[in-house]
Amino acid sequence: MEEIKYYKMTIAGLERALPICALNEKLSIAGFVMLGDYELVEACARELNKLLPEHDYLIAPEAKSISLINEMARQAGEKKHFVARKGMKAYMTNPISVTVNSITTAREQTLYLDGRDAELMKGKKIVIVDDVISTGESLAAVEKLVKTAGGIVVGRAAVLAEGDAADRDDIVYLEKLPLFFN
Repeated sequence: MEEIKYYKMTIAGLERALPICALNEKLSIAGFVMLGDYELVEACARELNKLLPEHDYLIAPEAKSISLINEMARQAGEKKHFVARKGMKAYMTNPISVTVNSITTAREQTLYLDGRDAELMKGKKIVIVDDVISTGESLAAVEKLVKTAGGIVVGRAAVLAEGDAADRDDIVYLEKLPLFFN
């Protein structure tokens, strides 16, 4: 059995050890999963909220960022936020959709937004939130959803910016996450 290697880092004042995961023969990433780590979710939400521009709503891609935007909205006293779903749901009416390719997903995915949520976004200031921004493909897909709905993207935020994403000047993030070349 192969020994798991970890990358240790401090995020929002909390120390965490992230497992190093191979994406392919040449590239590995540090796996960052906030789900189930409420202490980290709460701390990251608090710190990210300090960095956000004035906005009406938050939106995040499903699934790892859902607990983060729930907590960000709760802390900010916001009553509503949106999730770009990875699958069509029976409750959705007049949904809009876009396709995305992500560094951590082996296949093309489609993101969906309920038509009722799209109506609420029209003319509103929206901040896109994600756990990690790496290639920016998921971010671009959510931005396309927001624009298709008539929303105005006023900010892009993540807990971690991985690799070249840390050099972008159109996102705010808490920490830089390196890529690991094998």
